[in-house]
Amino acid sequence: QVQLVESGGGLVQPGGSLRLSCAASGSFFRTSNMGWYRQTPGKQRELVAVVTPGGSTTYADSVKGLFTISRDNAKNTVYLQMNSLKPEDTAVYYCNAKRYGLEYWGQGTQVTVSS
Repeated sequence: QVQLVESGGGLVQPGGSLRLSCAASGSFFRTSNMGWYRQTPGKQRELVAVVTPGGSTTYADSVKGLFTISRDNAKNTVYLQMNSLKPEDTAVYYCNAKRYGLEYWGQGTQVTVSS
């Protein structure tokens, strides 16, 4: 019943920026930890950033100072602002919502960084 829909992915040149959005359904969003993960072929899905209902954030070391996660509880939307993108940032990016023992995933959006 809970749905997460990502948008904003695409092709960008190295050094460029993208802003990903994830729209969530219902009141589940406001009490959930929201995260962005990414995955490339042959590798495990890795955490990029997470934000709590109160706005506290955590980032992977590789993106600190470059990516910013934020949420708008009034709009049930979480964002990932990605700056100074590098080819190694190329991946499918997934939105995740977690509350207690329940979690939900979006279908993912492709981000490709290439010149």
